[in-house]
Amino acid sequence: MRRLLTVLIALGAVLGVAAWVISAPRPIPAAEIDALSGDAGAGRQVFLAAGCGSCHMGPEREADPMLLTGGREFVSDFGTFYAPNISPDPEHGIGTWSQAEFVNALKRGVSPEGQHYYPAFPYTSYIRAGRQDIVDMFAYMQTLPADATPSRPHDLGFPFNIRRSVGLWKMLFLRDDWVVTGPLSEEEERGRYLAEALSHCAECHTPRNLLGALDKENWLMGAPNPSGRGRIPPIAGPDFTWDAFDISAYLETGFTPDFDVVGGSMAQVVNNLKQLDKADLDAIAAYTLRASP
Repeated sequence: MRRLLTVLIALGAVLGVAAWVISAPRPIPAAEIDALSGDAGAGRQVFLAAGCGSCHMGPEREADPMLLTGGREFVSDFGTFYAPNISPDPEHGIGTWSQAEFVNALKRGVSPEGQHYYPAFPYTSYIRAGRQDIVDMFAYMQTLPADATPSRPHDLGFPFNIRRSVGLWKMLFLRDDWVVTGPLSEEEERGRYLAEALSHCAECHTPRNLLGALDKENWLMGAPNPSGRGRIPPIAGPDFTWDAFDISAYLETGFTPDFDVVGGSMAQVVNNLKQLDKADLDAIAAYTLRASP
C-alpha cells in the first residue's frame, strides 16, 4: 500500500506539472505587434463594429457609451462576470497598457499580467480579427475620456475561480478558423468578418455546450438568455424569416419588419452598428442569410 500510495502521489505530481505547463498563456510575441502603427480614425469604425461600448459603458442605460467605466454584470451558469474599466485611466483602466498587451488581450485572452481572461470576454470571436484593426482600435480608444472607477471582481465559485484552468478550456475550444465556409462572395466575406470576428454576433445568438463553448452546429440559431429570462432569438436557420433588406434596415434603424422597436441589450448594438457604412450593414445581412443551412 505504501508503494502504491507513493506511485499515486508521484503520478499526481507529474500530471499536475503537465497541466500547469500546457495551460500556460500563449501570447503573440510583442515584436510582431510593435511593428504596427495604429490609425485612430480607422479605429473608430472598428470600435463601433466591435461593440466595446455596449458592454463596458456604465451599467445605467443613460451612460455615455464612450465612457468605458465598466461595471455591467453578466450572469452565467458559472457565476456573475462584471465588465472591467477599459477607459484610458492609468490606474483603473488600460491607460498604461502597451499596444502588444491590448492585442493579446483581444486575440489571445491574455492579460498584461500574464493571466487568462475568462471567455465571457469575447476573445473567442476577436481572435479572428486582423491585428491591424485591433491596433487601430487601440489608437482610437486612447482618445476617449478616462475614468477612475475601479473594476469590480467577478463573482465565481470553485472551481471556476481558478483562472489557470481557462488555459485547458482554450486548448479545447479557442480557434481562429471561420465557422461559415465554402465559396463566398466579396460582400459575404466582409459580412463574415464583421459578424464572426468584430461584432461577435454568435456570442449571444448561439447556444453553448456544458463547458460554455459555442455550439457551432447551431450557429446563430438562438440561445437561452443567460439571465434565465426569455430566449435570445435566432438570426439564422429555419426559424429566421427576414430577408436581406429586413436585416440591413433593422441594423440601420432599429425597426423590425413588423415595425417593432429594438430593445434590451440589442438597442445599444444597433446604436453602434448604425454608424457603420451602409455597405457594411448590407454585408452583415448577406452573411447572415449565407449562414442559414
